[in-house]
Amino acid sequence: SEDPSVTLFREYLKIDTVHPKPDYDAAVRFLEHVGTDMGLACQKVEVCQGRVVLILTWQGTNPGLRSILLNSHTDVVPVFEEHWTYPPFEAVKDSQGNIYARGAQDMKCVSIQYLEAIRRLKAEGKRFARTIHLTFVPDEEVGGHKGMEMFVQRPEFRALNVGFALDEGLASPSDTFSVFYGEKSPWWIKVKCVGSPGHGSRFISNTAAEKMHKVITSFLAFRESEKQRLKSDSSLTLGDVTSLNMTMLEGGVSFNVVPSEMAAGFDIRIPPTVDLKAFEEQVASWCRGAGDGVTYEFHQKCMDQHVTSTEESDPWWKAFSGVCRDMKLQLKLEIFPAATDSRYIRAVRHPAIGFSPMNCTPVLLHDHNEFLNEQVFLRGIDIYARLLPALASVPPLPAEG
Repeated sequence: SEDPSVTLFREYLKIDTVHPKPDYDAAVRFLEHVGTDMGLACQKVEVCQGRVVLILTWQGTNPGLRSILLNSHTDVVPVFEEHWTYPPFEAVKDSQGNIYARGAQDMKCVSIQYLEAIRRLKAEGKRFARTIHLTFVPDEEVGGHKGMEMFVQRPEFRALNVGFALDEGLASPSDTFSVFYGEKSPWWIKVKCVGSPGHGSRFISNTAAEKMHKVITSFLAFRESEKQRLKSDSSLTLGDVTSLNMTMLEGGVSFNVVPSEMAAGFDIRIPPTVDLKAFEEQVASWCRGAGDGVTYEFHQKCMDQHVTSTEESDPWWKAFSGVCRDMKLQLKLEIFPAATDSRYIRAVRHPAIGFSPMNCTPVLLHDHNEFLNEQVFLRGIDIYARLLPALASVPPLPAEG
């Protein structure tokens, strides 16, 4: 009695694509089979060894027009099974219709919702002017560096002739649906402090630890100020403030040896409203203030701050928001608080919206007992079955003749 779309979703969830050794081959085989069974054209692009992007294509009646890109990633984050009620790769459905599995929200649901919406539209005999491409990419959960970041630089991506893209969003605990038109810039900074070494029994001056203490104090004072700014202004979301966390601390060889070096790692996510050059100068001033021998290096430094237009005059947004109004979906426009593959799409000047149609659902991405209710999942297919015709029927733009 289970809806076939739900069955397909659960089958996909059972494919173990968890890091550090995701079974990408199994995922690609599964999705390729589903797509070709629906009559979609298939292309596989190996962006680097062992990392394949699968492209499924529904050709439009006017392929010269820019296309619609539906992106999703196939990998999922690690699990700690002892904290799960059900095995995380068995896609158990409980009596309330909640489907428990890693990837249920992030983001295997969206992959299947795209496909099932297209299946429905094709079964109804529908055709649209614009071509619709579905891309299933690897390694998003580890930064996308061997996935979408490389793919957007390849001729195969340029050949897709993308006009507008949809990618992942987040669940929303309320009635509203979260829509993300931009993302924070992720900066991963490692600060290194060099100081005087010596025996652990002495009061040695100018130690690495003293300098590190000053660095950490400066960084975490800024963190607290941003935290309070978010707390004190109800109009702000997490995407509107700069988040900062110390995530690594290194140094020392023995209890009785004062180390000559210490290092700390910081994960910083910066909204597109922030002047990045000015912010880096602030980081530099914190390090200078800690004393000599304090340096920093970037392990990730995203400088792209492109956002997607949400003006009603924009034809893509007009099509997207118009469907949502017709379906009486309440939208909440936000900057994504973390990072998705949308940042790479926007960086090559294509508008992208992050949207996962999951409302009245707790945000459980990367959490224990990640689940999605089957009715919420099925409602998402209904939403895409209305969105895709609108987007794929946007009239020719001036640049398209």
